[in-house]
Amino acid sequence: MTEKTYPMTLTEKAQLEKELEELKLVRRPEIVERIKIARSYGDLSENSEYDAAKDEQAFVEGQISTLETKLRFSEIIDSDAIAKNEVAIGRTVVIKEVGTNDEDKYVIVGSAGADLFAGKISNESPIARALIGKKVGDVVTIVSPAGKYNVEIISVEKTKE
Repeated sequence: MTEKTYPMTLTEKAQLEKELEELKLVRRPEIVERIKIARSYGDLSENSEYDAAKDEQAFVEGQISTLETKLRFSEIIDSDAIAKNEVAIGRTVVIKEVGTNDEDKYVIVGSAGADLFAGKISNESPIARALIGKKVGDVVTIVSPAGKYNVEIISVEKTKE
């Protein structure tokens, strides 16, 4: 079975590495210390501090495992190797819905770096999938859970890291 790859920019990879380091070197030891203290309280069967610390430990270990997998199978996208007016990971795109004057601005990132509130959409999202590979001036049909609509690509530029 082929492992899934995680396309990302070098900046996204560095952010994941920083997050992983924080989890391993700060959060993990803090939790181990909390477990040690909770154990000193005695009976573990009714020890809520111990249960909470163990739950947090499981959560953090899951995060560590997920980040390690994403980093192990990361695929660095070099946006400089792609035409300047083409939508790709590492690019900021401005689109306008056809028939309106409303413009939306998105940063296309790998799935690991998605943050809709910051305007960063995953390359796996319906909007990004429709836009990737298209160029300024193209009219693209986006199929979303809300239905189909057409957008025009107004501008594409390299995302400032």
